[in-house]
Amino acid sequence: MASNQKTVIVTGASQGIGAAVVKAFLERGYNVVGTSRNATKSAELKASDKLVLVDGDIGEAATAEKVARTAISKFGSIDHVVNNAGIFSAKPFTDYTAGEFRDLVSTNLEGFIFITQLAVKQMLSQGTGGSVTSITASLAANPIAGLPASIAMITKGGLDAITVSLASEYAKSNIRFNAVAPGVVETPLHKNNPKDFLKTLSPMGTISEAKDIAEAVVYLTEARYVTGEVLHVDGGAHVGKW
Repeated sequence: MASNQKTVIVTGASQGIGAAVVKAFLERGYNVVGTSRNATKSAELKASDKLVLVDGDIGEAATAEKVARTAISKFGSIDHVVNNAGIFSAKPFTDYTAGEFRDLVSTNLEGFIFITQLAVKQMLSQGTGGSVTSITASLAANPIAGLPASIAMITKGGLDAITVSLASEYAKSNIRFNAVAPGVVETPLHKNNPKDFLKTLSPMGTISEAKDIAEAVVYLTEARYVTGEVLHVDGGAHVGKW
């Protein structure tokens, strides 16, 4: 097992992909600050000397500030961020409401901006580099006609775009920006969706597990020469029609 005293912030940490990411980093010896609306009530995570759980909506600047302060006061640094918090809805374009759009922007985009700005400022002051890895979606660049999600993908595609921009902006400071673009993942998000249909959404005909995404996140966090990458973990869905 690797020993690593660096500190990782994970948003959307209480269940699914977020909880799997937290566990993966703890297993590798990292300090972790996990946040979500109900992080302290997570059935999958328990606070410890290596894990601090912070409740709050990451789409609010005050929550991001609390999370950053907690990381610095408890562990002394912010070295990596995993922007996992996100919401998703699939429906025809004309059925989306203004309220749904605002909710998507708040969690998926503002949730990225607020915590990432604070983390980058801290990384710059530390002078030792760092990384930011975001969870986007395979559908952002490779839509499926049978699964319309255009408004949700405005936000996920925005994360892909800012990942590349920031990778360039902060390359000289050794702060790396990458993204993982999953396809269908076995998480509570899909508990009511028919599995037979979900399996048709990739050429491999399978549904990935949260740990598959967590492994990709850990790789990008530790791959010191990889930046500006959008890594698809989608069973090949991004390769085109099947």
